[in-house]
Amino acid sequence: MRAWVVESPGPAATWPLTLVERPVPAPGPGEVLVRVEACGVCRTDLHLAEGDLPPRRPLTSPGHQVVGRVVGRGDGESSWPAEGARVGVAWLRSTCGVCPYCRRGLENLCPSSTYTGWDADGGYAEYLTAPAAYVYALPDDPPAEHLAPLLCAGIIGYRALLRSDLPKGGRLGIYGFGASAHLTAQAAIAQGAVVHVVTRSRAARELALELGAASASDDRPPEPLDSAILFAPVGTLVPDALEALDRGGTLAVAGIHLTDIPTLNYERDLFQERTLRSVTANTRADGRAYLQQAFTYPPDVHTTPYPFEDAGRALADLANEQVRGAAVLLIQ
Repeated sequence: MRAWVVESPGPAATWPLTLVERPVPAPGPGEVLVRVEACGVCRTDLHLAEGDLPPRRPLTSPGHQVVGRVVGRGDGESSWPAEGARVGVAWLRSTCGVCPYCRRGLENLCPSSTYTGWDADGGYAEYLTAPAAYVYALPDDPPAEHLAPLLCAGIIGYRALLRSDLPKGGRLGIYGFGASAHLTAQAAIAQGAVVHVVTRSRAARELALELGAASASDDRPPEPLDSAILFAPVGTLVPDALEALDRGGTLAVAGIHLTDIPTLNYERDLFQERTLRSVTANTRADGRAYLQQAFTYPPDVHTTPYPFEDAGRALADLANEQVRGAAVLLIQ
């Protein structure tokens, strides 16, 4: 099979991915073999390719927004998912199930957790294996291109929205407007929120307004915010976002990597019970809840598709903010 791997991390402009030929992997006990139809291109993939995330194994295939069909099974008692079933493979690959965090329903904080496209090969390949207990059932009808972004951009955005403590009918600020943000904005607007978007990209501002945002600028929101989510991996935006919060507001930082945060001024940035929170991966319960919501009330998923052969260009475009909505590799 063909697979893209991170051979030597470096700037996306240097095309750090290498296309290799590999044997089709064999599923282990409790795993399924998935033939990939499409894989979303996430900023986390870019961080891995550029070296912001240290690789956990050599020559890893990135990709954790995978739509595909089960074509094989390893040993195990479970009969789900059956061969031929359409499934989604997401970022969270496994947890221990016995640590205090897992027992409290916080498996996203499990110290032994592993991740698709980081600890194990992901969906920038024609096939991958995944633990059956961690894949999601997907409907047969929607195009794979539109399902793939739901598996990380959608799920992480869902958890970030929960972490932001947005009150009913509240004012939400969104900083950065890529794959996850364009889905999260729609979810918030559907709940009655007033959404203000801050992003440098003119095309992203236009998309935000198309999707119902009350404002979109490259500066600051026009009114105080009850909640905010930082999707851009830019630490210098944290003081700006905190300053834009009203009293009692919460800023949730979504993303596995963030550049350094400048020194915060307590009275300006945090006093009056403003809260700064991180968002760390997601639980399977988050994934199931978001996907059920998305299948019942489908969001308007905007994608920029790329053929499998153009994985390097997809990452370069993402780095240069030239992707409208979500980038997706089409593999089958």
